[in-house]
Amino acid sequence: MSTVRIRQKLHNYLEIVGDKKVKAMYALFEEEIEQAGIEYTDEFKEELNKRYDYYKNGAKMITAEEANARIEKIIQKG
Repeated sequence: MSTVRIRQKLHNYLEIVGDKKVKAMYALFEEEIEQAGIEYTDEFKEELNKRYDYYKNGAKMITAEEANARIEKIIQKG
């Protein structure tokens, strides 16, 4: 079985399994889970906040489909 399929099965299992088992699994991997957390730099957080404010103040946005179409067009040109 592929790693992707194993991840899917584990994810699905975690959605339905009881709280007691979830807590036991977390306890087993807690240290690794905590170490694997993503840490964002202050500069990156500031940029995200700036973009969010821009969006909240009525900025013109495009859909994911439009963005993907634009990216495809650029890739085809390059």
